[in-house]
Amino acid sequence: LDVSMDTWNNFYACLVSLWLHRFYIYSAVAFGISIWIVIQFTTTKTKKKVTEHGEKSNGNPASSEGIEDKLVNGYATLQAKEVYVAGVKIFYGSQTGTAKRFAKGLAEAVISLNLPVEVISMGDYDPDDCLSEETTSRNICVFLVATYTDGQPTESAAWFCKWLEEAANDFRFGKTYLKGLRYAVFGLGNSVYVDHYNTVGRNIDRWLWMLSASRIMTRAEGDCNVAQSKHGSIEADFDAWRAKFLSRLQALCRGEKKPCSGKCKKGKCKSPGKQSKESSDHEHGASEYENTEAEELFETSSEEEADAEEAGGTNSVIDVEDLGDIMSHMKKAKVLLLHCLINFFYLFSGYKLIGSHSGVKLCRWTKSMLRGRGGCYKHTFYGIESHRCMEATPSLACANKCVFCWRHHTNPVGTEWRWKMDQPEMILQEAIENHQNMIKQFKGVSGVKADRFEEAMTAKHCALSLVGEPIMYPEINRFVKLLHQHSISSFLVTNAQFPDEIRNLEPVTQLYVSVDASTKESLKRIDRPLFKDFWQRFLDSLKALSEKQQRTVYRLTLVKAWNVDELKAYADLISLGKPDFIEVKGVTYCGESSASNLTMANVPWHEEVVRFVQELADLIPDYEIACEHEHSNCLLIAHKKFKINGEWCTWINYDRFQELVQEHERSGGSKTFTAADYAARTPLWALFGSRERGFDPLDVRYQRKNKARDISGC
Repeated sequence: LDVSMDTWNNFYACLVSLWLHRFYIYSAVAFGISIWIVIQFTTTKTKKKVTEHGEKSNGNPASSEGIEDKLVNGYATLQAKEVYVAGVKIFYGSQTGTAKRFAKGLAEAVISLNLPVEVISMGDYDPDDCLSEETTSRNICVFLVATYTDGQPTESAAWFCKWLEEAANDFRFGKTYLKGLRYAVFGLGNSVYVDHYNTVGRNIDRWLWMLSASRIMTRAEGDCNVAQSKHGSIEADFDAWRAKFLSRLQALCRGEKKPCSGKCKKGKCKSPGKQSKESSDHEHGASEYENTEAEELFETSSEEEADAEEAGGTNSVIDVEDLGDIMSHMKKAKVLLLHCLINFFYLFSGYKLIGSHSGVKLCRWTKSMLRGRGGCYKHTFYGIESHRCMEATPSLACANKCVFCWRHHTNPVGTEWRWKMDQPEMILQEAIENHQNMIKQFKGVSGVKADRFEEAMTAKHCALSLVGEPIMYPEINRFVKLLHQHSISSFLVTNAQFPDEIRNLEPVTQLYVSVDASTKESLKRIDRPLFKDFWQRFLDSLKALSEKQQRTVYRLTLVKAWNVDELKAYADLISLGKPDFIEVKGVTYCGESSASNLTMANVPWHEEVVRFVQELADLIPDYEIACEHEHSNCLLIAHKKFKINGEWCTWINYDRFQELVQEHERSGGSKTFTAADYAARTPLWALFGSRERGFDPLDVRYQRKNKARDISGC
């Protein structure tokens, strides 16, 4: 007990002593913390000074051979210096030589900084092959571009600009395709031409930004009009910008990360004291210039595309069925559809608009085959020459709002024709002219085969599947006949909502019906048709298809978790329409859209499409799997009547078809012909199970660098 009391007394005495001397204890702790803070601050400052000294002592600010002193636990160590700028690539597009001269002058200035530099003519550069490499190269890309006649790029820069525009507006590339590329733009123009002043420089700046490239400084514009030039001449404008660029370049070499001379945040770039504005199109893809005057001409901000909602909702569905008030005021007068509603979107998506309701566009497979990089699945299945195929439509309107619509519902919808009608002769003439003009832009482009370029100037096929519902056009028969008179084959696609029009349709080379689902419920969920009696129309359309004597096709688009579990119902629909062929294709993911909630999770792998086709083929004994185009995630099931003497004949004898259809027309329709009359043998490489998996061995398959595996089926 005494021992316990002594222990307690000692412990109590210690506590009392600590309490009485608490002020000294607090002071000691505070002093210790202060010493620790001072040591940390001194160490950090020493590190910074040593780093700056190492950079200044190095002759080349971007050299990877330099070294950096760094303090670790009070000791200096040697560490390889990080490379912030590997070099500079100067791209120029010049007509009179001014941009080229500026490029060489800038290169000499960059060389003085001990940086590698390369001067490149845009006409000698293939952006499709090489530009994505700059996302990881740590180079700075400078674009010196002149604006030529009517706001067009110079001849040498035409292909580069065309490719960049399409990439910026093509969902297949993605919004982050050029993320990591750092760039600056200097445009050369003449303010005398007010409407087109420095258009090319502004466009290149905007398209690069849309693809997530990083602007290192605000765009600059030089003016050939000495009366308006800020510095008295375009040479002086360039010299002033060059000085700023070199200063910015040195800052980047030191590792400074400020994106440009203004305040950049979420795609908006505003230079201090300037009135020019820019807003990014990163998230939406509509474009609207805000032409405001900059305080300094040689340094202006880019006019980026405005947000789609701010631009008036150009991505929203324009539903004719909801225009009741407008139509009542107009007493159902004919409506000029195109220019007032959708002109803006289509212009920036590579479309060429025709009249008030038609359009034409250059398919990416046309461009691919021009360069010997393979054709589309129709080349594999039916022998189409993709570089000679014109993709068009005489009706941009549609009666469905499909969840996988690759136009994101930017086209109008309706159940009947309510618009001013253009004549088929005018539509075809302008379609061919626009198509040829788009082909001409590939003249001299790297990789384009001269013989295919010449062939492409004469369209041989027309895919009436661009967008909308072509069969809605009241003069569709006249239009198809005109195609045939020009020796152009016709591939017409319909969404199976107009059975009477299908019955009344004159012979076409190949008639497609989209069969996107096999039950009433799933069709309503996927196609979202406008007709209340959509299911009966759908079934009647398939029955009408079975009455056709020429080639007919079901087109099935597989959407995971939506329509891949209805095999027996699909087999029943096939027995109803009796198509000659069945195309089964994985859905193409078209990017985010307010009109659809599809994601990449809904895109089936090619192996899954193959398995679906094999299971479906087992349920339809009159059909077999004939062809495959792996790149498009697509397979072809063909009726056994096209397997002649053990060989598949899914290809088309196009010359023979033209002979037959002309005889049919001359006879007033009394002389008929069938699909078997113009069938041709399918080459071995196109068959299912072949080593080539549907890729033409005469071409060379091109895999884009820095691109993940493509399962979209595009």
